[in-house]
Amino acid sequence: MKQYLVKPGSKVDLSSWDPNDAGEFAGQKKQAKQQVAKLGQKLGELQEILYADHKRKVLVVFQGMDTAGKDGSIRRVFESVNPQGVRVAGFKVPTPEELDHDYLWRVHKQVPGAGEIVIFNRSHYEDVLVVRVHKLVPPAVWKKRYEQINAFERLLAESGTTILKYFLYIDLDEQKQRLEARRDDPTKQWKFNPGDLKERKLWPEYMKAYEQALERTSTDVAPWYVVPANRKWYRDLVVSTTLVEALEKLKLKYPKPAESFEGVVVE
Repeated sequence: MKQYLVKPGSKVDLSSWDPNDAGEFAGQKKQAKQQVAKLGQKLGELQEILYADHKRKVLVVFQGMDTAGKDGSIRRVFESVNPQGVRVAGFKVPTPEELDHDYLWRVHKQVPGAGEIVIFNRSHYEDVLVVRVHKLVPPAVWKKRYEQINAFERLLAESGTTILKYFLYIDLDEQKQRLEARRDDPTKQWKFNPGDLKERKLWPEYMKAYEQALERTSTDVAPWYVVPANRKWYRDLVVSTTLVEALEKLKLKYPKPAESFEGVVVE
């Protein structure tokens, strides 16, 4: 999965990435889904140890255009974890209180505590994406935010947080199909927002914003992955694989008891 990693300092041209890519699993949807299920069980085991050990923290960031599959990824990748110790935080339009503070204020409050996995459904990156595209602040303001974000994430990493960031990459045709499916399916219409059509017209501007964000903020301590997301099953495989590999590198272990249980009898 290293091919999807944005190497720190590298140039990003999203037109050179294939959102239809399925890697070695091309034509193997069934096998990929089976692998995702196995990885889900492994993730559940690792999360249990992480929670019990109560030392490390994990932050998972999902970004992507509308219909890219942020909700779906969270639902499928994390379906085998214990809800105790895992939390999802979403970031929508800032409230008046949040606007009274710096843009990272509301984000810092949501980062994981010891033993916890927190999943960001959208994130602080909205402040160099939406804010940039819609010209909500001057360029002189949002351009400074790349280094501010890097410093923020470095602080989290140095405080024991493992950070993984996923840009779920779909193309315009795939988004069109998914928006039409939302519009036409009564069980999905609640997710359809006509405003998404206006955002769709800004696709080129968003791709430029994503390219620069990926270039400027993929670091050794907080790497970005560009995940081919046209195929939902492969999207889930990429996220599951890289997440499990990252947790395995932590060499997590259950904590030892504070005292010996020798001679203790349960009656």
